Amino acid sequence: MPIAIDACAAQHQGDRKEQQDRVAILPHTRKKGIALAVVADGMGGHTGGALAAEQVIHTARNNLDHFAPADESPQVMLENSMREAHTMIKASRFINEKDPHSTAVMLLLQPGKVTWAHCGDSRLYRFKGNKLVSRTVDHSYVEHLLATGRITAEQALTHPNRNVLLTSLGGQEEPKFDFAEAESFAGGEAFVLCSDGLWAYFDDEEMASVIAENSARNACEILIERARHRGRGAGDNISLAIIKLVEVEAPKVVPPVGFVPRPKN
Repeated sequence: MPIAIDACAAQHQGDRKEQQDRVAILPHTRKKGIALAVVADGMGGHTGGALAAEQVIHTARNNLDHFAPADESPQVMLENSMREAHTMIKASRFINEKDPHSTAVMLLLQPGKVTWAHCGDSRLYRFKGNKLVSRTVDHSYVEHLLATGRITAEQALTHPNRNVLLTSLGGQEEPKFDFAEAESFAGGEAFVLCSDGLWAYFDDEEMASVIAENSARNACEILIERARHRGRGAGDNISLAIIKLVEVEAPKVVPPVGFVPRPKN
């Protein structure tokens, strides 16, 4: 059965003085069926974080415009986008006298293939119906403690160092990237990219249910509203992009009025 895309990108400033997140769903300018979703969470004081996140979107857009699937792998395109953003963010320190950084999570959608990558603690979730299939593993100190069994999942939610990152774009050290790909997917699946200003307030089951039961646009509105309520006046910037794969019936071919089929010999 044919698959249609139901997608929406949304964000809210939360209770911060400035919106330092950036989010975009970008269609390829020449290739049909190819699109790139990006969420970047900037850090670095007034204007610095916003400029860093904006650089991630700018670099991703430029690399997507030059992406030729026959000549370049999706992973290479995503890695180049993040490495170039990293270089440009570092260079901006000498111009702006800031200490800008940004996380990044990107998903490249092509016919029959989805590829994603991330750096930092902005996440990608993959759901099927109301079940989690997979999610990215944060490049954070708390995620490291969790993976090594030194804290529990419950302790991770309130750990005092839960915002400490092990890697990011624009830092002094070379950034770390993780990649994944899916070549088999179907209607009923959904991909969610989001900053920690959203995922910090939801478990996997609740997020999956909201997305499965609503359109991409309505799900964005519901998730942001709940995150704002749970932030209790101290909420972070919120950014997310939802891409749902929806099965659609193929259009039926209706013969024109007066059409008489030619008899077979």
